Parts: sequence; structure tokens; C-alpha cells
Amino acid sequence: MKVALLGATGFVGAAILKEALDRGHTVLAIARHPEKIAARERLSVEAGDVYDTDPLAALIHGSDAVISAFNPGWKNPNLYSDQVKGTTSIIAAIKKAGVKRVLWVGGAGGMEVKPGVRVIDGPDFPEWVKPGSLATMNALEQLQKEPQLEWSFLSPSAEMKPGKRTGKFRLGTDQLLVDANGHSSISVEDYAVAMIDELEKPAHIRQRFTVGY
Repeated sequence: MKVALLGATGFVGAAILKEALDRGHTVLAIARHPEKIAARERLSVEAGDVYDTDPLAALIHGSDAVISAFNPGWKNPNLYSDQVKGTTSIIAAIKKAGVKRVLWVGGAGGMEVKPGVRVIDGPDFPEWVKPGSLATMNALEQLQKEPQLEWSFLSPSAEMKPGKRTGKFRLGTDQLLVDANGHSSISVEDYAVAMIDELEKPAHIRQRFTVGY
């Protein structure tokens, strides 16, 4: 497929970029710092500003799907407002470009640990993570208001770190996945596998889903 990827230089975006290219897809990587992306076959790179809707729409026009790994940066003092603004612009650009298929990098904060209780509601949830987590939850709310988009929103486990690409994991829906020891984890490499699996064989249209061991 021809895929437009936003945030391709980030922690998650870089893993998704590698997985998509390794599986034979053609990727247009759109990033604030395109010079950070090494050349590869079937890869084109463009500098793009997610807040500039019309030029972004022109860049992604003709794509089979858009994957958003956009994050304005965890150290950004205006993280929440900048991320919400960026999400709004990205969705507007996708609609303007006429792209229907959208895959979104979600977060674990909005996942349920028991009925009515989310990860973000826990007493040990880090304060510095909350703005980004709330902004990512807002992205899901914005997508849910777009009936014409065929979106999928993939939330990771509570812990996502560099690791191995095993291709062996579980998928879930709105509840946080934990192992037999109560640990919730996924490698960023396997998260990317789950994302590209969904690209290739859509199974969660207009749904949030999650991945974990």
C-alpha cells in the first residue's frame, strides 16, 4: 500500500516506519526533521507541519492510508493543547485529502483496569504523563465524531519499550492487557507489527484496540 506516516522520527513512528517498509509498503514519511530519516527503498520523506492543514492535505493526497504517530514532545510545556490542536488539523487534512483509512497511535492511559476505572485514574499514574495521555484520549474522541473515516486506534500496554520483534502477542479492546504476573507490556517492535497487521487486514474499523503480551 501507499502509506503516509506522520511523526516518523519518533519512538513509535520510527518502529512503524521500519515495519511498514520491511513488509513491502511504500511510505511517505512526514516529519518535522526529515533529515533524521535514513534513505531506504520505497521511502520518500517530506518536511511537514501538522498544524498547517492545507499543505498537509496536499502531501497525503493519494495515499491508501494515513498512520498518525504525531506527538509534540513529552517535554513540551504546552503538550496537551498542542497535541489537541495537531490532532484537529490532521483529521481535517485527512478529510480534505479524501483519504478514508486512518490508523492512530493511542495511549494506555484511557484503558480500563476495571469497569469505570482507567489507567490514568490510578494513584501511581505519573503527573508528567497526564497531559499527553489526556490529549491522546481526546484524539479518540475526535475520531469517534468522524463517521466517514475508517479509523483504528491502537493503544499499547502500560509499558512500551525497545525490545524484540516476536510477532507473538494478544489483542484486546478497551481493557488493559496484563500477563499472569499482572504486568502490562509490549515491545515497540511488536506494537508496530500489530499496527501494520491492522493496515493489511483491517479488523478494528472505527474501534479502539490494544496489544500486549
